[in-house]
Amino acid sequence: MSLFDMSARSLRLLAVCGLSLGLGAVSGCQVKPLYAISTQTAGKLASIEISDADDRVEQEVRNSLIFLTSGGAGEPANPEYRLALNVTSQVKGVLYDQASDTAGAGRILVQADFNLSRADTGETVKSGNRSAVALVDFPVQEFAKLRAIRDGENRAARELAEVIRADIASALGR
Repeated sequence: MSLFDMSARSLRLLAVCGLSLGLGAVSGCQVKPLYAISTQTAGKLASIEISDADDRVEQEVRNSLIFLTSGGAGEPANPEYRLALNVTSQVKGVLYDQASDTAGAGRILVQADFNLSRADTGETVKSGNRSAVALVDFPVQEFAKLRAIRDGENRAARELAEVIRADIASALGR
């Protein structure tokens, strides 16, 4: 029996069956924006207490994380989670000038080890280590070189905070 030989009633039945199968298959799908954060996840992010910093670069990462997790509201009074943060930074020279034995450019590597745990039980929710790199040019003047290094550390610290926040948000969103 070909499609042209079927009656109108059979064609309607076939169309209804095909439509219901298609809707059944699509009903299990979710459409969610890639970077969307639900209100529950945003509330959990806002309830994170971040450990104190030991140096300037770690303070930059900490400040950026506080702003990113709380939306600018600051740290919570009664945190549900605690984030232990340990940040290190290194300045590495590249593009050495053989004649003057100085570097013309370099890179700043900022690394962080973090551990997110529940405040009440101490159970680890997410832990890991991440890093960020910022490229810098080293001018001849010493103050300009120090300022370039500081700017590179700040850029790498902000980028690192974004990556850590994304890791934490994905763990809390589950």
